[in-house]
Amino acid sequence: MSSNTNTRQSWKVPASIISKRTSNPIRAIVDHIKVKPNANKSMISLALGDPTLFGNFKIHETCTEAVSKQLHSYKSNGYPPSTGYLHARQAVADKFTLPAAPLTAQDVIITSGCSGALDMCIGVLCNEGDNILLPRPGFSLYQTLADSKGVEVRYYDLLPENNWEMDLKQLESLIDDRTATVVMNNPSNPCGSVFRKQHLLDFLAVCERNHLPVIADEIYCDLVFSGNEFFPLASLTTTVPVLAVGGLAKKYLVPGWRVGWIFIHDRNNIFNAEVREGLNSLSQLILGSNSLIQAALSDILHKTDPAFYDETRVQLEANAKLSTDILSKVPGLKVIVPQGAMYVMISINVAEFKDIDNDIVFTEKLLGEESVMCLPGSVFQCPNFIRIVFTSPPEVLQDAYTRMAEFCARHHV
Repeated sequence: MSSNTNTRQSWKVPASIISKRTSNPIRAIVDHIKVKPNANKSMISLALGDPTLFGNFKIHETCTEAVSKQLHSYKSNGYPPSTGYLHARQAVADKFTLPAAPLTAQDVIITSGCSGALDMCIGVLCNEGDNILLPRPGFSLYQTLADSKGVEVRYYDLLPENNWEMDLKQLESLIDDRTATVVMNNPSNPCGSVFRKQHLLDFLAVCERNHLPVIADEIYCDLVFSGNEFFPLASLTTTVPVLAVGGLAKKYLVPGWRVGWIFIHDRNNIFNAEVREGLNSLSQLILGSNSLIQAALSDILHKTDPAFYDETRVQLEANAKLSTDILSKVPGLKVIVPQGAMYVMISINVAEFKDIDNDIVFTEKLLGEESVMCLPGSVFQCPNFIRIVFTSPPEVLQDAYTRMAEFCARHHV
């Protein structure tokens, strides 16, 4: 006879602990902005990091043809292996392997977007009660993923006066026996910064001293502007184990295709004991990434005209320069000149405004008066800054910045 008991007398279906501790810092602030856009002015959003919104950034036709070919083959409509098709993993490895950071298909896991890759990396390295080091300012999803898993977040500072380089002394002071990993994002969302080689070497020295594995978020790899160079973190070390994440979303301008990847860089077999198998296990939670796009990966990665990447970078850099040239002349604002990616962070000197106390008020008033939406820096743990996405067409950016300048002039002391 069963010993189970059931004392329920009425309906009570609570949400899980995981769901209750999962929240999006952006939504927590933006959803409380109750101001409506000015109905007399067209809405311009400079808030969302989606390069497809205005249609001025388009994927290369080679990529769409590659997907179309696979679609009409009827050979890629089933479940792929949870870690990705072997041929897709091999295509990614061939594309990104370097003499200083070699990759084989066994070192690649295909994921559901880069966010899926981040989820798996944090999940495989962190237990509930551990702590994780995250950049401040930084991509808000890092905190969302850590919070959901019961992992304590400790923020290390990025320094605006040094082009958002890491405060390595402060970072190292946060490390203790329960520090499971550190997330490093280069090029950066939201900062638009690109780290110097020596700075990355100094960061790796901290990690080596403290035997701390790294999650390197390199989704914006190669989207760098003139005078800057992107260095894959794993190419600069033979001793620190690195899980590097990336994907198609930004460089190929297709965030909705939901194909990302994890690179396992592990020269000394530190991850071999458990982490590799742990990643394999976690990949089975959603039974793999998009089969159709995986099947097209080889053509996407290896047959796309290099001019496509150059044209994307040139267009982004021109928009970054337009943003810097205009906004740096607006009283009360200070632009931290972007070096790559799709973003610029702008400091608000609230002392120069008569009725704006912080970045959230600035954002609310700008939306209500000028119908221009940007994100307050507080969503990135960086108060009194705003973040702007400069992927809109130049004429749209020009209009938005003209409105911002007029707004700041009205509120300036």
